Amino acid sequence: MWGIVPAAGRGSRIQPLAFSKELLPVGSRLRDGAERPCAVSEYVVERMIRGGADKICFVIAPGKSDIVEYYGSGYGPAPIAYVVQPRPAGLCDALFRALPLIAPDEPVLVGLPDTVWFPDDGLARLPVGGLSFLLFPVDRPELFDAVVLDGEAVREIQVKRPDAASSWVWGAFKLTGRILAELHALWQARQCRDEYVGTLVNAWLEAGGRATGLRAGSAYVDTGTLNGYRAAMALLGPAEAGEEGSPLNGPEASATL
Repeated sequence: MWGIVPAAGRGSRIQPLAFSKELLPVGSRLRDGAERPCAVSEYVVERMIRGGADKICFVIAPGKSDIVEYYGSGYGPAPIAYVVQPRPAGLCDALFRALPLIAPDEPVLVGLPDTVWFPDDGLARLPVGGLSFLLFPVDRPELFDAVVLDGEAVREIQVKRPDAASSWVWGAFKLTGRILAELHALWQARQCRDEYVGTLVNAWLEAGGRATGLRAGSAYVDTGTLNGYRAAMALLGPAEAGEEGSPLNGPEASATL
């Protein structure tokens, strides 16, 4: 199983940084008996491995060699591959850069490297086969991709809409290589105009595709802003002591614990 980590973004909301935003220190880990800072992207990589991924693909921009230097050839038991997105062109374009590595029948996990969320086994709860989204409750769904469900079936993804009809947003998803290829073909047929996954999935659903949403998330933090960074630190403080803490309230963070 592949885990795809789209890490080619510029991180303009939290600049200036002297390094890639995916390496922002958030929380810490005990390594060899000593406490060490933890890069924010490690959280999604760990969650992917816990969800069954046995290999990870980072999609990086040409100038992000520090990510390669940080992770090297692998993380824990999972080897790491790198592909390059030549220029910033949105999340869809980034994900499809990994498509040549993935077999049609292979399951794929997708998660965002500047987010921290609980439960950490959320990806393992997603069903096998098809396209499924791991959903989290937030206070400001208009800032995210809100997922409207009919039972467990995804009816619509509302991308950053002020009138979002759902307070549940997707934070990660699972699909097969075959569905990823279908989405790529549809994206190309739409002249590659979809920057966000949500608008492309909506078109795929209208064409007969089916997706499910799992309301299993309890806390979700986007560290792409200073407020989100503070919220992540508040969340991870008690979490590292063995509890899932409650993040600060703010535009980039929400929790239902």
